[in-house]
Amino acid sequence: MASKVVPANLTVTISETITLNEKDEGSVRTFNIANINQVTHRIINIPTSQKSLCSFGAANGRGDYVFSDVQYVRVTNLDALNFVKLRFLGESTTDFAVRLDAGMSYLIGENDAVITGVDDYCDTGGLTLEKLTSINAIADTAAVNLEMFVACK
Repeated sequence: MASKVVPANLTVTISETITLNEKDEGSVRTFNIANINQVTHRIINIPTSQKSLCSFGAANGRGDYVFSDVQYVRVTNLDALNFVKLRFLGESTTDFAVRLDAGMSYLIGENDAVITGVDDYCDTGGLTLEKLTSINAIADTAAVNLEMFVACK
């Protein structure tokens, strides 16, 4: 069966708006990612115990994405008060975590001519990047809702 999905460009715009001393000090940054033909957009309840958001590997599945197909990931903490820890696991020894405060977002994006997806993404011990294999989350004080948007080619 031939696909009826026509690939499209994903446009991501990041905007800061502020006026200091009557002068606009805001900024707008936009980037495009071509040939997107799959998106996942969901809201996930994260308890105070670790929960998997998504995994990356050789095949698609429920919450699983092909390494080289992933072009963009955004995780946003929808809570008004509590933070969440995002844990990024690599294919061998890489494991790092970031704090995502209430209302904040974390982005992973591809914007070059040679698209590698999450193949060369993470490292904690040096400069040799390795494949990102999963993103997990754990709420700190109370359960939070995270919004996740994934775009793939």
